[in-house]
Amino acid sequence: MKRFRKYFVFVLLILSQQLMSQIKTEYIAYKDGDVVLEGYLAYDVSLKTSAPGIIIVHDWMGESSFTNEKAEALAKLGYVGFAADIYGKDFRPKNQDEAGKLAGIYKNDRQLMRRRINLALDEIKKQKFVDPDKIAVMGYCFGGTVALELARSGADVKGTLTFHGGLDTPTPQDAKNIKGKVLVMHGGDDPFVPREQVNAFEKEMKDAGVDYQLFIYSGAVHSFTNPAAGNDNSKGAAYNEKADKRSWEAMKTFFKEIF
Repeated sequence: MKRFRKYFVFVLLILSQQLMSQIKTEYIAYKDGDVVLEGYLAYDVSLKTSAPGIIIVHDWMGESSFTNEKAEALAKLGYVGFAADIYGKDFRPKNQDEAGKLAGIYKNDRQLMRRRINLALDEIKKQKFVDPDKIAVMGYCFGGTVALELARSGADVKGTLTFHGGLDTPTPQDAKNIKGKVLVMHGGDDPFVPREQVNAFEKEMKDAGVDYQLFIYSGAVHSFTNPAAGNDNSKGAAYNEKADKRSWEAMKTFFKEIF
């Protein structure tokens, strides 16, 4: 009977926690001049105090359910997730050709890229449940490049994370502006971010005295966190369950450290 009573209390505790923890999501419109940007916000309505805010930047396919789900997953961990929109509400690539052209615009204009991501930073700081002094930014593929450019712009973020992100920049000297810590999670066999680029990034960080970590996952190629990428490594982009789980755990440890 005692054992049943303990089990019953345990079940009630779990159910009460689930009821208390309810993730609210909403689309947030913000602007860059006449261009309307549409971010996706996720947070736990049971929050009693302000929480760290995490900006999530999409890959070259633009704002999608992938980054929205990441925002929700972060909300379940007690953070406020904000999936940023770099391209704009009216710019959603229909295929990889369109995505490549759109991403190319921002890769060739880093000031535009920095302006768009800084607008997302301004937006998340406005949210009433966000601690404006505890912000991090993370990005996937193209989004990793964007996240790093936010840090290089001198933005006040505690941490910057990239998942299979591009590490190159036309202005490596701007690494001296980075204020927070950096975590890079990279596929060891990624053909789109070759070892030469990784080496240049490490030199950039060391020369600027940045506190950075670089995790390299063996057997992983580009897009290793995205199940939609398939499982054929020969294509250069493929899902890798082990690297996906390991990188997510590395992220959680990193957030505990910086916050």
